[in-house]
Amino acid sequence: MADSLFPTRRDWLRLSAVGTVGVSHSGWLGALAADTAKQPRRHKSIILLWLNGGPATIDLWDLKPGHENGGPFKEIDTAVAGIKISEHLPKLAKGMKDIAIVRSMATKEGDHARARLVGQTGYTPQGAIQFPALGSLVAHEFDDATADLPGFVSVGGGRGGSALGGGFLGPRFSPLIVSGGRTRFPQGDDEGNGSDLRVPDLGRAAGVSTAAQAKRLELLAGLEKGFNPGPGAPVADTLRASVEQAVRMMRPEAAAAFDLDDEKDATRDAYGRTTFGQGCLLARRLVERGVSFVEISLDGWDTHQGNFERVKSLSNTLDTGFAALLADLKERGLLNDTLVVCHGEFGRTPKINGQAGRDHWPASWAAVLAGGGIKGGQVVGKTSKDGVQVEGDPTRTPDLIATVVKAVGIDPMKQNMSNVSRPIRIADPAAKPIKELL
Repeated sequence: MADSLFPTRRDWLRLSAVGTVGVSHSGWLGALAADTAKQPRRHKSIILLWLNGGPATIDLWDLKPGHENGGPFKEIDTAVAGIKISEHLPKLAKGMKDIAIVRSMATKEGDHARARLVGQTGYTPQGAIQFPALGSLVAHEFDDATADLPGFVSVGGGRGGSALGGGFLGPRFSPLIVSGGRTRFPQGDDEGNGSDLRVPDLGRAAGVSTAAQAKRLELLAGLEKGFNPGPGAPVADTLRASVEQAVRMMRPEAAAAFDLDDEKDATRDAYGRTTFGQGCLLARRLVERGVSFVEISLDGWDTHQGNFERVKSLSNTLDTGFAALLADLKERGLLNDTLVVCHGEFGRTPKINGQAGRDHWPASWAAVLAGGGIKGGQVVGKTSKDGVQVEGDPTRTPDLIATVVKAVGIDPMKQNMSNVSRPIRIADPAAKPIKELL
């Protein structure tokens, strides 16, 4: 509790989470929650659809029909005249007026781990510097210490997945992992039905009542008063912040955000009964409640063999979930306040190898953005007829990250102090936001 005679708002929220606030205050707390829900969104949110493994964007967003590198897929028209994408993305084709395709992505890292780090931080590995993930940076900028839900949530990006941590911003800004515990999603079209999406340990331990939990927290608070290392104790501060966050998340109102059973069957069907599709639905529920950054990982894009069969299957999963997400956000008036970004760590070789596959290719690939005030219905940049190189100025990963953060109102040149006592900008100083999109 606070040192003053009356508890602070944070104290009320903490105590109400464990049932120690009396019934006489329940009406006041309910009114506060209702009033908060009516407040306008204070900032934009970002949803990152991470295509883990390096998608063959030449078979998704930038086809080369008639060329030997093009493969068997056909192009289809979209809702925007002149823009064509894969025949296996028909739902996204209908929503192209809200979508922008950047066909000029060109990077240097062809190794999965290094390219993933660059793709999610905008920086190449540099000695001992612990670069934070983009989601951590965004959560840090929009931090609300009293929020029930964390600022960064990763769906399917845990062990073996794509999610990076808080780096030099600290573990407080690392993502909350939502997963069923599988280390990797199966390949192909059988990638789960979404029933495995769980937040571990969200409820009380078995046999522990609300009253008992409240007493435990009071005991913990007493012990913390006896152990006060003073200001500048990051380990103690992080542990204390983690406990407070966990308690707030256990409140019924917060825990309900992760319960997809609240949604109508028709809505869940529209997103697709896959882990990715249901992850997209969960992302909508989270940004609706003010979460700053949500990442959904779709694995299986490392297509050295059997590229076309795999990409066709994965395209169906991506098309269903991505398109439903955009339509749902738009219907709820959230699309202008939510930036959706879709890409992986690199692309695949235009040349088809001897196993009907495509190998790693960072020299020319594509990324997709929608919503969040981005100017949709356009293509930025182009690749050569054979898809081997970008024609004109290439777009680097730092450029993309600078564009994303600027679109949601964050200065890409803002600095944070790193773990090596060196200020690091949110985006690389040489980054150039994509002016056509903003």
